[in-house]
Amino acid sequence: MIVRRERPADHDAVRELHRLAFGPPAGGGDVVEARLVGELREDPGFLAHLSFVAVDGDAVVGHVIATRGRLEPSGTAVLGLGPLGVRPDRQGQGIGTVLVHALLAVAEATDEHLVALLGSPGYYRRFGFVPAAELGITAPDPAWAGHFQARLIQGGPFAGVFRYADPINRL
Repeated sequence: MIVRRERPADHDAVRELHRLAFGPPAGGGDVVEARLVGELREDPGFLAHLSFVAVDGDAVVGHVIATRGRLEPSGTAVLGLGPLGVRPDRQGQGIGTVLVHALLAVAEATDEHLVALLGSPGYYRRFGFVPAAELGITAPDPAWAGHFQARLIQGGPFAGVFRYADPINRL
């Protein structure tokens, strides 16, 4: 397996991967994460160097993306991680871990300051994420507080309300 930047030729496989990884919504319809990745690619907050795939042979088995976010009211540029998806038949094999490590390494190498996400604290703690409130960052939705996390890369202290790229804000 290799991890590399996502390419346009990967888009269909990435959409299908997220469709499978997150499964159909209870009421039917499109899988939000599958649609969201395409919308993020079209947004001004898209950062091509922070969209990675894990490839095994010719198959895309994992994907992660981070897009430009900001802290309000200061307007400080930060990153929002997600979605992260791994094909169901390959989950539990460390693919998600490798993808997150790759993304964080590039974020650090490109002088980003902070990465925030909505996800399982038990999973993301291993990457240095802490409850965002501990860093002075408020979740965009107060209901997310228990699962909204951040990882300081450099700089700080930071404070404010986190805002994702617009496609995520519209969810």
